[in-house]
Amino acid sequence: MFQEKYHQVERVLRACTGEEDVLLTIGGDHADIASTVAFKLAKKERRAPQKIAADIAARLSADPDLGDIRVGAVGPYVNFRFGPSLLSEAVRAATKPGYGNLPRRTERVVLEHTSANPNGPLHVGHIRNTVIGDTLVRAFRKAGYPLEAQYYLNDMGRQIAIVSWGFDHLGLARGEGEKADHYVARVYVAANRAIRENPEITEEIDRLMQQVERGDAETVRKFRAAVSLCAEGIKATLAALNARHDRFVWESDFVRIGDVDRIIERVRRLPQAHEDEILWVDLSEQGFEKKYILRRSDGTSVYSTRDLAYHTWKARNFDRMIDILGADHKLIGAQLRATLELLGEQPPDIVYFEFVSLPEGSMSTRAGKFVSADELIEEVTAKAYDEVTVRRPELPEGERRAIAGSVAVAAIRYDIVKVSPEKSTVFDWREALNFERQSGPYIQYAHARACSILDKAGAVSMPAYHYETEHEVALARHLARFPVVVEQTVTELRPHLLASYARELADLFNAFYHYDPVLKSEGEARNSRLALVDAVRNTLQESLATLGIDALRSM
Repeated sequence: MFQEKYHQVERVLRACTGEEDVLLTIGGDHADIASTVAFKLAKKERRAPQKIAADIAARLSADPDLGDIRVGAVGPYVNFRFGPSLLSEAVRAATKPGYGNLPRRTERVVLEHTSANPNGPLHVGHIRNTVIGDTLVRAFRKAGYPLEAQYYLNDMGRQIAIVSWGFDHLGLARGEGEKADHYVARVYVAANRAIRENPEITEEIDRLMQQVERGDAETVRKFRAAVSLCAEGIKATLAALNARHDRFVWESDFVRIGDVDRIIERVRRLPQAHEDEILWVDLSEQGFEKKYILRRSDGTSVYSTRDLAYHTWKARNFDRMIDILGADHKLIGAQLRATLELLGEQPPDIVYFEFVSLPEGSMSTRAGKFVSADELIEEVTAKAYDEVTVRRPELPEGERRAIAGSVAVAAIRYDIVKVSPEKSTVFDWREALNFERQSGPYIQYAHARACSILDKAGAVSMPAYHYETEHEVALARHLARFPVVVEQTVTELRPHLLASYARELADLFNAFYHYDPVLKSEGEARNSRLALVDAVRNTLQESLATLGIDALRSM
């Protein structure tokens, strides 16, 4: 409903002003939809924007096609506010299963996220990539897009050569119950220690990299075995965070199928290409001083070459590519896009994110000093169990542990995704697990409260959907916006918008619950309010699912 009205407002404003871009925003204290088009017209007409906004509002107020949309001006803003019948319609829609699902699209999307090097477990620094990526995957699917989520496995780089060498020479056995990715990390750290003590090992590492590039069967097998072992552990961690990929793509496949050779030949024909001891591209006209190297002096390709091949393969199979990358990849991401454009290929959309850290400080896989995602999940789950036990000591232990597991993932995912990607953040478990303060568990608790109210109410007569109190109306207005927030999230690639929406919905519901009695009200008011509670329950369930968080019925 909201989307239809949003586009209707666009149409009438365009017709009224003659402007194609009518500058709409969603929500606010005075409007469901607002326009700042008066600012734009003020420059052309040389009149005060307040006067222009008032004139537009006066003309549109008389438009019968707008029906139950009330138009007014506050200063330079033209405001559109839904009337009672539209709010009733919005609440009715919000009670339906799948609320917020948008019409099916035909554009095929591929979204790559996480893609951490398979030389150890995911750590806290990686999982912001995972949470941002998986939330966007869920949002795109809710918005109707056929989407494939991919993890790009680097099975050719120096780090994997070091791991493979370590397996061959160090004789480190896997400990009983040791998770596969943690075992690989232990081998990697020990191998790096050996290299520091004996730098001549570097020559062996270089030879392994040359052999894997040439497709030496035994070397390829060993590299794949090491990467597969690590990926086994990484997949388990991703599953624990409610994240999954549709496909794990092997970097070496693009060498094997000839795509890397084809990319090199195409690059060599570019006027910006230079070939001396190495092959590199001059991107100075695109604003990059550093050489974009695609082949080493020993004839082996580099990560960038294989990344170009990967993206041309994606462009052949999908209509749109999205990559989630850390801020430290801004240079190579921009170089990748620039080179693809020189080749006449579609570049990916890239979401860059700043890093998440713990109060304890930085992490380094190379030195073996890091906080793994597994340790974080385990620690937060233990603290969540303590909190659930204090709140619900009467529940059986198994049920408390199940709730604690869901609460822990909600705490981690929400605390990470609530901050816009371009801002760095520190994960503090005390805030993340606070049931009372705008956290993931806080939103889960609002959903559980709505379920409890409906369970106590029993059968409900056909509601009248009539809302007039301040808190009823505010809640109904917010419910109406959910489908547009889904659309906005995928259009702007900003998953924190979903997190903000869900938190605001929980806030508004808690205020409504506090001021407007539900179970103690009677007649039409009781039925209308129960319908509102059901709409909140359903919309919270849909928004939590899109955030990758369990909507618990009891906490």
